[in-house]
Amino acid sequence: MRFKYLSVAAALLLVSGQALAFHCPVDMKKIDQALAANPQLSAEQLARVKQLRSEGEALHNAGQHQESVDTLGKAMAILQIQ
Repeated sequence: MRFKYLSVAAALLLVSGQALAFHCPVDMKKIDQALAANPQLSAEQLARVKQLRSEGEALHNAGQHQESVDTLGKAMAILQIQ
């Protein structure tokens, strides 16, 4: 019985990690679209968004999806993307 619960917990962790993996590209696309619209940002904000976007993609490619989502979220906050 205990093994059954552990198996279910492991499966849920695996699925949640995969969900985050698919979330990263969506966030990157939103950031790219917002940047293409020439947002009203200071030079410092624009540089920071581009840096965070790049870091987020690198983290995604390295398989660190939660870190990628968190990093991309910071860029999206600067751009005021929901």
